[in-house]
Amino acid sequence: MKEIKESKVKIEDYGLERVFTQATIERMKYFEVKKGDILCVKGDSLEHMYFLLSGKIKIHTVSQEGKGLILRFKTPMAIIGDVEYIQGTEVFHTVEAVTDGYMVGISFQDLRMFEQENTRFLHYLLEVISHKFYTESHASTLNMLYPVDVRLASYLLSISEDGKGSMFHEEMRTSNLQEFADVMGTSYRHLNRILLNFHEQGIIERKRGSIRIKDLDLLREKAKGNIYE
Repeated sequence: MKEIKESKVKIEDYGLERVFTQATIERMKYFEVKKGDILCVKGDSLEHMYFLLSGKIKIHTVSQEGKGLILRFKTPMAIIGDVEYIQGTEVFHTVEAVTDGYMVGISFQDLRMFEQENTRFLHYLLEVISHKFYTESHASTLNMLYPVDVRLASYLLSISEDGKGSMFHEEMRTSNLQEFADVMGTSYRHLNRILLNFHEQGIIERKRGSIRIKDLDLLREKAKGNIYE
């Protein structure tokens, strides 16, 4: 992630100019992120709150057993650092860019100086955190209650560029199957069996070390309306 002078996507595209005071807007910083950038890691100390203006990010963590667990995928207007700002805590989850995109950052210092009494900002923050609680609860339910084939279908939909499976990018490589097995909480062998089953049903195609979605409707049917977002 690197700071840039201006972004192709503006805060006005999301109405943020109506949320913040002019003093804060003048101090905002724009950033360009690239696919694969690690935006923050568990244990980091954040000094800014970041707003995703374009692109997609993945929020994940690692269990005590070393297993990866995807909590959710987020698209604009995802926010990084809201809980850390309110609670004054370190980063709890790792955040990674799934696609290229743009973000705007506001320092915690500026927020405390100019927005502490701004009811528009406080109401906005309340809505954001309430929605985050709902999505985290949904993701936890998905991981705990649904079988691996449903979770895999949901994951395949989630890592598409538009979040609906209609534009599938390069992340699902067969060389990464062990990582995905860890994320799904299953074995490499079992994940392979499910992928073979998806292939035989015409849902996906495995070719040249990658996996491509062939039938979006069938995949959405397999996901049972779930998605990691």
